[in-house]
Amino acid sequence: MERGLALEGFDPDSNRLPAQAFRILVAESENEIVFHQHRKGQLILALHGGITCEVEQAVWMVPTQHAVWIPGEMPHSNRATANARLSFLFIEPGVVEMPAQCCTLRISPLVRELILHLAQQNENDLAQPETQRLVQVLFDELPRQAVEQLHLPMSAHPKIRFIAEQLALRPQQRQTLEQWASQLAMSERNLARLVVKETGLSFRRWRQQLQLIIALQLLIGGSSVQQVASELGYDSTNAFITMFKKALGNTPGRYLTSLELQ
Repeated sequence: MERGLALEGFDPDSNRLPAQAFRILVAESENEIVFHQHRKGQLILALHGGITCEVEQAVWMVPTQHAVWIPGEMPHSNRATANARLSFLFIEPGVVEMPAQCCTLRISPLVRELILHLAQQNENDLAQPETQRLVQVLFDELPRQAVEQLHLPMSAHPKIRFIAEQLALRPQQRQTLEQWASQLAMSERNLARLVVKETGLSFRRWRQQLQLIIALQLLIGGSSVQQVASELGYDSTNAFITMFKKALGNTPGRYLTSLELQ
């Protein structure tokens, strides 16, 4: 069952089905759903392209063959890349043991195919015993999916938000912590402490995580490794590749190939 990103007014909480899935096709331009929440938990699987999910304290990047898990009652917004193909899976609370916090999951081929099969079923089909047996297999497999750290810790603090917004707009800029502190009329030491307090990461590590998310968005969108390195302000392509490999365990090319092979 294929729908638009906003599910065309569909209310996922209108029934008590243990699981219900939909295929989503995004238009040629980016598409965003503003902050909202569901009683049910939601798994958003990226089949092609990617999606960024924002919750109160973090931004989650979901590349191809990954999914973001959003627990029930958690306010969130979603932004999908142009021409993305997604699948939304809504899960009734308490029917399967899932993480209590938002997270990115690397989805196995089996789980992906089970979700896609459910997306083809109507409500009557979902109530059939044979479909329910497949749902139970899905519930057995979901807790086994690997969690990947593809998220950027965020904060409601206006100074942290300001830096994040500026870095997202101009990721190639290389302002030092001292320069940011001067712009924000505070000492470098106090800004360093504020970033750690609000995000749990050092400024350098936090900025690198933001760049990693932007890099994945660009690579999935079709940009070359050289173009991404330049967009992020790296002096050389090799320096960017080194950062990427240290963070995700593979070079950009091999990482993208691994997604295509799944």
